[in-house]
Amino acid sequence: MKQALVGARIFTGEDFLENYAVVVAGEQIAALVPVAELDESIPQILLDGGVIAPGFIDLQVNGGGGAFFTNDTNVSAIATMLNGHRPTGTTSLLPTLISDTREVHQAGVKAVADAVAAGMKGVLGVHVEGPFFDMARRGAHNERYIREMEQADIDWLVASVKGQHDFKVMLTLAPEHAAPGQIKQLTSAGVVVCAGHTDAHYESVVSALKEGLSGFTHLYNAMRPTTGREPGVVGAALEDANSWCGIIIDTYHVHAASARIACAAKPKGKMYLVTDAMSTVGSPEKSFQIYGETIYEKDGCLVNAEGRLAGSAIGMIDAVRLNTEWVGMELSESLRMAALYPAEFMKVDNYLGRIQSGFRADLVHFTDDYRVTHTWVAGDFLRHS
Repeated sequence: MKQALVGARIFTGEDFLENYAVVVAGEQIAALVPVAELDESIPQILLDGGVIAPGFIDLQVNGGGGAFFTNDTNVSAIATMLNGHRPTGTTSLLPTLISDTREVHQAGVKAVADAVAAGMKGVLGVHVEGPFFDMARRGAHNERYIREMEQADIDWLVASVKGQHDFKVMLTLAPEHAAPGQIKQLTSAGVVVCAGHTDAHYESVVSALKEGLSGFTHLYNAMRPTTGREPGVVGAALEDANSWCGIIIDTYHVHAASARIACAAKPKGKMYLVTDAMSTVGSPEKSFQIYGETIYEKDGCLVNAEGRLAGSAIGMIDAVRLNTEWVGMELSESLRMAALYPAEFMKVDNYLGRIQSGFRADLVHFTDDYRVTHTWVAGDFLRHS
């Protein structure tokens, strides 16, 4: 059954369209049509202004809806996270595991693989964040789990993506703690390797890029900064034209000027928004357990007892709003950073990240004051207010 979405500006992923309709047929976008040319027999959903945009894609989601994935590595927790983030405009995500034992990570990856195999729309794969980090840059990750990567780790990660097409595995590691050739083993098999929680010098990062490292996790945070004599991780990330950088825009993790500098330095399309969200997003509960310690949300900020930032308390619509109104990016670019660019990074931009005929009907409608009112995931419609 077809439906036509009318009454809002449409952002296609490239441009804004006025007086157009999005025609949805089942799970797919059937057409973009001027309202004046719309077949009157197609039922209409009338939207009261605002913007329809491609559904947001969040590549770093630790929790949501009251579930914290590392503590609860099962399919039901993934569904809870999806439901918790959907009212913020997120229609696809990578459930993220923080540093823990190999057994916990294997259980989490299996749960995500099971969710994808069961047809759970909105799950692109899994992000394994740690534990192969630099101790000095571990952030809120518990020191007892930080360790060097072993061949057994590489073997099971490679096995998790073998023969998979629609299941993405992202691994964040400190490149200076990877032996020569280890990153190449992972990337050659299809694992997406990113640098994060790293004290690497510039030369180490350049070597990792040559082995296939393709991303940087929460740029600026938990990584060696740039100085005049030592470009560090940040300098290597900003210099490299081919890699992608995720960035947390919540007013706590990164200064607005630093975000503008990064966006100016990287080629267009290589910076994308992430939330690094914890379980409080989409939940009335404003605290959660991490490594047995209770973390409280206060004024939108999460810190542990050591005073270290412990993820964020924002959803993607918050990141879009802050990137536009606080950082100063154009709304069109903020929307690309929330959908098109992460889709390109994950190589799913053949069906996600744009409003285009034949693409999956993953959509978000929000008001001019950034309140999400409707979402569609593979054509499945939810009203949020």
